[in-house]
Amino acid sequence: MKNIVIIGGSKGIGNAILLQQLKNNKVFNISRNAPEITHANLTHFSLNVLEDALPEIENIDTLIYCPGSINLKPIGSLSVEDFRTDFEINVIGAVKAIQKYLPTLKKGIDPSIVLFSTVAVKLGMPYHASIAASKAGVEGLVKSLGAELASVIRINAIAPTITETTLAAGILRNDRMKENMVERHPMKGYLKPEEVASMANFLISESAKSISGQIFEMDYGIVSFKI
Repeated sequence: MKNIVIIGGSKGIGNAILLQQLKNNKVFNISRNAPEITHANLTHFSLNVLEDALPEIENIDTLIYCPGSINLKPIGSLSVEDFRTDFEINVIGAVKAIQKYLPTLKKGIDPSIVLFSTVAVKLGMPYHASIAASKAGVEGLVKSLGAELASVIRINAIAPTITETTLAAGILRNDRMKENMVERHPMKGYLKPEEVASMANFLISESAKSISGQIFEMDYGIVSFKI
C-alpha cells in the first residue's frame, strides 16, 4: 500500500484518480472542498493550496497535482492578471507542493510526481494564450526536474484534450457542442476523467519505472493526425 498525495482530488480528473487509488492505497487529498466519499484509506485536508500552508504528511510515495484552469479569451480581452492567475494555479501551486513534499518523497517507495498540461501547448488554438502559456511552464518544469531528480524521483505530465469535467462544462454544455467536439477529433471522441486517471495510475506504478521527464498527450488524434 502506497501513500499518495492528490492535490485537487475532489472533482474532475483528480477525483477519478482518487477513486481508483483508494482501492489499494492510502490517499491524502488536499483541496478546498472534500470529496463526496468517505473511505478508510482517505484523509482529507480542506485548504487553498495557493494561500494556505500545506499540511505535514509523514510518509509520501506519490504526489499528483491536478488543479487547472480553462480561461478562453482573445488576447485583447486577457489582462496581465489573467495570465498571472493561470500561472499561479498551474505552475506556482505545483512548485509549492513539490518543494513542500520533496524531502518526504525522496524517502518514499519508487517515488513519483504527476502534473497536468494540455494539448493546447503543442496545438495552436485560438483563445488559449493564457492557459497554453502556463501549461508550457508545467512542461518545462517536468523536463527540468526530470533531469534534476533523475536518480531519485520520477516526474511526468499528462496533456489531455478536452475532458468531460465540471471545469469544461461550459464547452460541453449541450448535445450539439458535444457532437461538434467529437467531430473535431480525428478519433471521434473526447476524454472521460476515468481514462485520464488510468494513465496517471500507470505513470505512478512499477510498470512505469523507466519513464521520467515525459509529456503524455491524450488527444484523440487532434494533435497527432490531420484527416
